[in-house]
Amino acid sequence: MIHQTAIVHEGAQIAEGVKIGPYAIIGEHVTIGPGTTIGPHTVIEGWTEIGRDNRIFQFASVGAAPQDLKYQGEKALLKIGDRNTVREFVTLHRGTPDGGGETVIGNDNLFMAYSHVAHDCLIGNQVILANSATLAGHVVVDDFAILGGLCAVHQFTRVGSQVMISGGSMVTQDIPPYTIAQGDRAKTVGINQVGLKRRGFSDEAIRTIKQAYKLVFRSGLRIEEALEQIEAELKGCKELEAFVAFIRNSSRGIAR
Repeated sequence: MIHQTAIVHEGAQIAEGVKIGPYAIIGEHVTIGPGTTIGPHTVIEGWTEIGRDNRIFQFASVGAAPQDLKYQGEKALLKIGDRNTVREFVTLHRGTPDGGGETVIGNDNLFMAYSHVAHDCLIGNQVILANSATLAGHVVVDDFAILGGLCAVHQFTRVGSQVMISGGSMVTQDIPPYTIAQGDRAKTVGINQVGLKRRGFSDEAIRTIKQAYKLVFRSGLRIEEALEQIEAELKGCKELEAFVAFIRNSSRGIAR
């Protein structure tokens, strides 16, 4: 299942059932799990581990050295889980020693054409990066987040679960779970109600999340005052635990 024009290093570990297209290049330290398809002219290099049943389209660059002037060729990893789709001209970079040494991508994610994941990023599951969405180094993106086309996320920023970021947004501060953000510099503009319904959140949970959102973003209270009020008045909603913890643990501050 390896095309005769592909160049696969003898040290690469290629599982049974992997398909490698014409003119693809697979480096020495690459591991590819069963059922994965590698498109024509794709380059996979460095210490890159790819799980099972991924689909990588033509001209993608996977596992290249990080765009970090401090990087001097040290061993650093890119780990990709299962069932991810990597479209044309996507770039996924390895980690750096100063940043933990790993870029980690979970399962069932979609990286649309020209999207970019820089060094030391941590991406959860069922995340979508639309066309030309760009993550700087050390960004964390939690499960089910959607980043619109042409948006950019500043280094060391975190995007919470179930977040929707509008196309063209410039994200420089953390975006709490369940919210929608847009603009330059991006601000939260409401909760991701449609996304929450699609993920099976109950009407009651959505109403409670909306109340919590208003306390943090619309009440004029200081953040800690708003969080204390949420904990005192909106008990019994387990989804709010993640919301409150995210805001309390934010190192860059939340976008509001």
